[in-house]
Amino acid sequence: MDWLQIVVLSIVQGLTEFLPISSSAHLILVPVFTDWYDQGLVFDVALHIGSLSAVVLYFRNELVGMTVSWCRSVAGKGCDEDARLAWWVILATIPVGLAGLAFQDAIEGIMRSPLVIAGGLIGFGLLLAYADWRRRGTRNEYQLSWQDALWIGLAQALALIPGTSRSGITMTAGLLLGLNREGAARFSFLLSIPVIVLAGGLEIVGLAGSAGPVDWGALIMGALLSGLSAYLCIHFFLVFIKRIGMQPFVVYRLVLGVALIWLFGGSPS
Repeated sequence: MDWLQIVVLSIVQGLTEFLPISSSAHLILVPVFTDWYDQGLVFDVALHIGSLSAVVLYFRNELVGMTVSWCRSVAGKGCDEDARLAWWVILATIPVGLAGLAFQDAIEGIMRSPLVIAGGLIGFGLLLAYADWRRRGTRNEYQLSWQDALWIGLAQALALIPGTSRSGITMTAGLLLGLNREGAARFSFLLSIPVIVLAGGLEIVGLAGSAGPVDWGALIMGALLSGLSAYLCIHFFLVFIKRIGMQPFVVYRLVLGVALIWLFGGSPS
């Protein structure tokens, strides 16, 4: 891999993992406009590690509080708002884990069609537009009920459809359930932690038994760039949506979806 490929893929991963614009759509566009060969699972794992490190670092204080309180609740010493939030993250992760196991073959096959991605970008983009346009709630992530967490988790399972965007559909569900923009986004980012861990774990399993040379320089650079771009993305996205909202991302999704239809509309795959 040359340095330009490393930089582009790392930044694409870091940004699209958390913006509501679908990482799968962008990663499929990269080889369309380049002649780069597939970067391989090892590099994908490095990029996921970078993204995971960014979200953990950004929410480090919340995560420490959630972990300590969750352990206390397991020990029967009470359940405060931090413990409840930790339990809701766990609850909301279950549907996507089960759906991933049940529909893995379909996801890796026909559902990776560019036209499916375009449909996901447009359809779920319009749903995000509706959720953001309607009257917004005032609750934050600490005011979720277990029913809210379960609904958001069920929505997150839809992100297995390429083009949906995991962050986009979970933020949409949060807004529809009465969360404010920042609360919906922050809960979505917290939900990304177990999802990235699960996805990275599956990729590592896929690497089991494989052997070959490892370009440690590329892996380290990819992880660092992915982590840096992801951290900046989280910070500025939370500021941006508080002032402007989700509509610019909706417009971007619609434009990208139409572009994919134009590019691949005459192709059977």
